[in-house]
Amino acid sequence: MISQSAEYALRAVTFLAGRGRGAPATTRQIAAAAHVPEGYLSKVLQALAKAGLVSAQRGLNGGFVLCRPAHTLTLLDVVQVVDPSRRITTCPLGIASHGVNLCALHRRLDNAAATVEDALRDATIAQLLAGAGSTPLCDDHRECSRTPELPKAGVA
Repeated sequence: MISQSAEYALRAVTFLAGRGRGAPATTRQIAAAAHVPEGYLSKVLQALAKAGLVSAQRGLNGGFVLCRPAHTLTLLDVVQVVDPSRRITTCPLGIASHGVNLCALHRRLDNAAATVEDALRDATIAQLLAGAGSTPLCDDHRECSRTPELPKAGVA
């Protein structure tokens, strides 16, 4: 239902939210924790930064941080940055007599898109982290409280 880019963006934002506001993480750290290719993640993070959802901090202890509290950031906010909604407002086939009066097929498809949008709008990143079940991005709950270890430079 959502694109791979949207999934990656949600994973990255969820990881940053789990670290807490003001605790920067590098692209490499986020990629490792979120299981996202680093090069692709860089593009996703740039889009999130341009939209004002994350910001980059330069320097020795730099990295990306969330710009908004996780309880105010909805899944839809994140998804819309990298994969904007494609609602059906007029006949996709260009049939003049249909215009904005969608046929049964296109009305159903648009209703499905609206349902997905509503579900994403009704859920915050904070709710994901506080929800029942397994913690997002964690294989083992003990791993969630620490930053993933990265290989040292020059070590594969």
